[in-house]
Amino acid sequence: MAENGTATTKTPAAKRDRTHYLYIAVIVAVLLGIAVGFIWPDFAKELKPVGTGFVNLIKMMISPIIFCTIVLGVGSVRKAAKIGKVGGLALGYFIVMSVVALAIGLIVGNILDPGTGMHLTDATKDVGHTAAEEAAEGPVDFVLGIIPATLVSAFTEGQVLQTLLVALLVGFALQAMGRGGEPVLRGIEHIQRLVFRVLGMIMWAAPVGAFGAMAAVIGETGVDALQALATIMIGFYVTCALFVGVVLAAILRLATGYNIFSLLKYLGREFLLILSTSSSESALPRLIAKMEHLGVSRPVVGITVPTGYSFNLDGTMIYLTMASLFIADAMDQPMSIGQQIGLLLFMMVASKGAAGVSGSGIAVLASGLQSHKPGLVDGVGLIIGIDRFMSEARALTNFAGNAVATLLIGTWTGEVDRDRVQRVLAGDLPFDERTLLDTGADDADVPTPRDGGPSTEKEPVNA
Repeated sequence: MAENGTATTKTPAAKRDRTHYLYIAVIVAVLLGIAVGFIWPDFAKELKPVGTGFVNLIKMMISPIIFCTIVLGVGSVRKAAKIGKVGGLALGYFIVMSVVALAIGLIVGNILDPGTGMHLTDATKDVGHTAAEEAAEGPVDFVLGIIPATLVSAFTEGQVLQTLLVALLVGFALQAMGRGGEPVLRGIEHIQRLVFRVLGMIMWAAPVGAFGAMAAVIGETGVDALQALATIMIGFYVTCALFVGVVLAAILRLATGYNIFSLLKYLGREFLLILSTSSSESALPRLIAKMEHLGVSRPVVGITVPTGYSFNLDGTMIYLTMASLFIADAMDQPMSIGQQIGLLLFMMVASKGAAGVSGSGIAVLASGLQSHKPGLVDGVGLIIGIDRFMSEARALTNFAGNAVATLLIGTWTGEVDRDRVQRVLAGDLPFDERTLLDTGADDADVPTPRDGGPSTEKEPVNA
């Protein structure tokens, strides 16, 4: 028996080792991309479609993963009020943390005063106005945009909030059907396994995508922009690091008792993926799978993670604050504290829905300045050279904020298996990189994943 037990544990370990080499290859690819970008910048620019293609492959999987996760989570819960409680807590927390992130960016931006000595050119002015025109028109359009044209178009258009809405409607409908909805839930569970298997296959293209994305960024940006704008870029990275390492760490420790650095280590591969693609969306499917594996129930993960990708943008809040102050100083049009607060509160609303895709920060920044202080729109071009590098910090901070939020909401609603969290963070229960699901056996029909773990299984008892 001992020999059989030993043999059983060796096989998964070998398969995990292969995925470990995959992410080593990603690191090597990023370094090669940086080297190619510096040595052959013109050639590096031509590699941009390689990185874009890989990110698009990941984004292709987001809608079906969100749909399956939410439908299985909501459909298996007896009380609809639980879903409303999770959503209300999540939105309230997201608003509070957005205000905190804005305040931190405001303080650091006023201390650094980094925009002095910059100069405008005609080309720089054009960039700002173009970005403003490409931004969303307003909150009404944003709300209407959540409603898809058809029940199926939410999947084809790749809109996270549209998929969230459709999944919630289907989940509540299955919940109302009771036992009659069980066959549908079981079918969706099998579809989810298939979708995660496909995602696992796509991840083997990560080194190629990382190489193309990083080479293109370096080739387009070069060293000059980094040197000229080093102050705000370094200041922004330090501010984001302090926000995660101090603010989020303190909240997580006080509310749950968990160490944020253990959580960040657990999500290390996802951070590497974001760093190489500059998009937090590339890690969204894996965050859903990993937070479920960590011990947070499926309903909480299904509601909090997709919603957080549109409403919990801590890194974007810090970016908008510091970039606005940088542009105002650079154009010798400093804003009073009242003007700063008014502008940034508008941007906090305007940024909702701008998920972690590269370029969305510039669009929100330009539209906010155009609405509140049009004279500053010309200065948006000053920051365009390093926006891609700052988008990486935005995406990493947004991702960390959403991971922390999911664990917090799960704790506050009693939907976390605390013993499992401790074991996973300690490394006793490694994540299955092959299936991205905790099924116990590949083909076994186990109710635990659908029900969201031990916490959700208790629901019928309380009902």
